[in-house]
Parts: sequence; C-alpha cells; structure tokens
Amino acid sequence: METWVVATSLIGVYLLITLGVAVVANRRMTVDMEDFLLCGRRTGFIVLYLTVVATYHSAFAFLGSGGFFFTHGVGFWAAGAWTLLVGAATYVIGTRIWALGKAFGYITPADLLADFYESEAVRAVVAVVSVLFTILYIQVQALALGYIMDVATDGRIRFEVGMLIMLTVAVVHLMVGGLRAVYWTDVFQGAWMYVAIWAGALVLSFELFGGPVELWQRVTSERPDLLTLPGPEGFFTPGMWVGMVVTLSFGIIFQPHMMIRYYTAVDGKTLKLLGATTPIYLMTLYIPAALVGLGGALVMPELERADRIFPELLFQYAPAWLTGIILAGAAAAAMSTLDSILHANMTVLTRDIYQRHVAPGRRQAHYVFVGRAIVLALLGVAFALSITESDLLVAIVTLSGAGALQLMPAIVGVCFPGRRSLSRAGVLAGLGAGLLTLALTLPLNLGFTLPWAAHPLGVHGGLWGLFVNTFVAVVVSALTPGPSRETVARVHGEVERFVYGDRSTGR
Repeated sequence: METWVVATSLIGVYLLITLGVAVVANRRMTVDMEDFLLCGRRTGFIVLYLTVVATYHSAFAFLGSGGFFFTHGVGFWAAGAWTLLVGAATYVIGTRIWALGKAFGYITPADLLADFYESEAVRAVVAVVSVLFTILYIQVQALALGYIMDVATDGRIRFEVGMLIMLTVAVVHLMVGGLRAVYWTDVFQGAWMYVAIWAGALVLSFELFGGPVELWQRVTSERPDLLTLPGPEGFFTPGMWVGMVVTLSFGIIFQPHMMIRYYTAVDGKTLKLLGATTPIYLMTLYIPAALVGLGGALVMPELERADRIFPELLFQYAPAWLTGIILAGAAAAAMSTLDSILHANMTVLTRDIYQRHVAPGRRQAHYVFVGRAIVLALLGVAFALSITESDLLVAIVTLSGAGALQLMPAIVGVCFPGRRSLSRAGVLAGLGAGLLTLALTLPLNLGFTLPWAAHPLGVHGGLWGLFVNTFVAVVVSALTPGPSRETVARVHGEVERFVYGDRSTGR
C-alpha cells in the first residue's frame, strides 16, 4: 500500500476518535459556564499535565523547532532554557493565579486584572490584547495542519483544503464537548505526540546516518556552522536567545489558554507538582527535534520551506506505516493547541466582552450558545489568516508570545504584594507603550522603513517592549491613584494566606 494512503487513513482515524471523544464529553457536560469553560475546576494532575504540555508543544515543537534547527543550528537549544523557566513560573506564579481564581471565581485573565485594578477599561484592553496575539498562535497550528495534510496525501489534498478540514474538526470538537473534550483528547494527543516525534527522529537517524552519534559526527565535520553561536545566519545573539527565553516562557504562560488552565486545577498542590515536572517533557522533546533539523540540513540542504523538514524526511525515508502514525501524531500536536486557543478566545470574548458589555444578566445556556457561535466565527478568521504566506512557525510563536508578555507587569502587580501597587492608568499606559514598542522593534510589515533594524542592538523586540512597558507603568502609577485599600487588602491578603498560611490560626 502506498505511503500516502496509509498516512491519510491514519489521520482520518485520529479525526474520528477526536469527534467521538467530543460526543462522550458532551454527555457529561452541564449547561453551566464554569463547566463549559473551566471543566468545573476539578482537573487532576495527570490530565492537567498532559493538556499543558500538549498545548505548549504543538506544531511549534513538531515542525517549527525542527525548522529552526535546520536553519539556525543548535542556538535554539540556548533559547530552549525557556522550558525550565516555564516550570518555575508555573510553581510560583501559576499557583497564585489558581488561588485567586478559586477565591474570587475568576474565569479569564481579564477577570483577575479588572478586579484588582478596579477598571472595566483594563478588562476590555486585556481581552483585546489576549485575543489579538493568540490569533497568531492559531495561525501557527492551522499552517501546520495544512502542511501535514499536503505532505501526507502527497499533494492530492491541497494545502488550503486540508487546513479547512482540520480546522472544521477542531471547531466541531470544541463546540460539542467544551473544555472537557479538549482536556480528554489532550491526554491522548500529548502521549501520542511525544512517542511519535521520538520514534520518527530515531528511525530517521539510524536509517540515514547509522544512529544519533553518527549524525552528530557528520554535522561536526560537514556543517560545523550549525553547532556554533550565533549560528550560520547570525540570529542567536545573546540578546536574542535571552529574549526568546523570556518571551517563550512568560509570554506563553500569560496567554489566555494557559492562564485558564491554572484556574481549572483541583488544588494548589496539583499546580506545584505540574511546575516541578513540566520541564521534563518540554525540554526532552527538543532532542529529537534537533536530530531531525540537523540531519535534514545534511540530507535536504536545498529544502525551501524549513518547517516541512520532518514530514518531508518521513515521506522519503521512513516506512509507510510509521510515517502515517507520526504524521497523525503531528496533526495531534497541532490540534491539541488549536482547540485550546479557540476555547480560550471563545471564553475571553464571551465572558469579558459579550457578557459584560453586550448582554449582561442572561441565562447560562445563552452564554454557552454564544460561545459556540464565537468559535464558528473564529474558524473563519483563522482560515483567512492562514491562507496568506508567513515566516517560520517559531517566528510567529515568538511574535505571539511578545504580545502576551506585555501583560507581565500587571499580573506581577496582582500576584506579588508590595509597598505600592500599579494603578489602572499605569497599567493601561504601560500596555500601550509596550505594544507600540513591539511595532517598532519586531520584524513587522508597517508599510514604511524604520531607521533601525528589527530587534535593535541584537535584543529581542519582546524584551524592548517589556522594558518600556514596565518603566511607563511604574512612572505613571507613581503619579496616579492605585487600587483602593480594601481591594488591595482583599486580593493581596488572599495571596499571602495561600503562600504563608492563615497566621491567625497558625496554619
């Protein structure tokens, strides 16, 4: 049987399983916002762990990171330190976000910030920023799904058609089963993705080079430029890899689909264990990605689309059955993040915009219905964005993370009590200044030429945005009134009770 038949059939089986899980999840779901949007805040460690790592490592790890190793060499491992920082941030910040969400019923990131800074303007701006930059992340997953279908069918299903099919399945899956369906399939997808990328990388390394050690020796002798910093194209300057570490850690955990996961944990101990163990999965997945990218640079140096290196190698050099399993795993990787982001954007738009400002006071069933309609609209937006040409998948991810990173000063101000809090005016001014700085320092097509290059002085634009954002927020907050004493005492008091225990009872 031809490889494309096997690969396409296995992807079809995977899609049917996904829809079946959604139907089962729908039977367990109640017509309630917390159940549909947060899985009832009862998620245990195993499910939460696999949904978090599957959401982090999507097409970005399966296709994008291999493409980055192919193009820029091992410098990506320097940036890979972000996987360690993710665990630490989850342990320290994620647990505080969970505690506040549990105490005050927060559902979205904007709930947390609007409550503390006592501002509906903060809510609206945070909601818009959250959706705007995670839509870029949707584009990453959609592009990957189109690539996978194009390669798996040997060009018989065009890129755009394959992408539309996969997007439609993701939307139906989410509309039917809500967050519970997303979590259940992520358990399956997270395990499949990890096994698939390791299996594919090892098979290819032995088939083409005799093993990983021999592959490394060939790279050392034939392409030593891939083993140096700042890399063959000079990309990984110290400012760039530090910027990517910050952007791909804090920038991603502050995106709504990750913060919402913190709210869903059954207790704080679950999140602490998550923070302690998450880096194991995240970091070790870059080992096979490096084997694929570096090996591909030797075997297919003429490949124009670096993000396609893994599926192209599989299709040419791996057995048909293994290629099918691995490409289905790649589809699972992209789908696991795609449905999570669609869910998060639906949650933000339903909760922070529609429920607050368009139609307050309606029944829970009404908001669930509107949420499903929003998911359908997001499908159209995602498809329209994804049929345009784009850069490397990793570049899109870092742009998305750089935008979400601008929420960091405001979130730190909520989660860490201090002598003086940021003010609502400071938060809004800082966000505006940070986003403007991103527009001036990231490689964006603004329609005119700037007098400096992207990432000035070799420092990632996300860091420039964060520096300016924090400075402006602190200065403006020093000149304007902050949150009321009652709100500061209520929110920061809850943080201190969670971190230090109830001192009045000695617990």
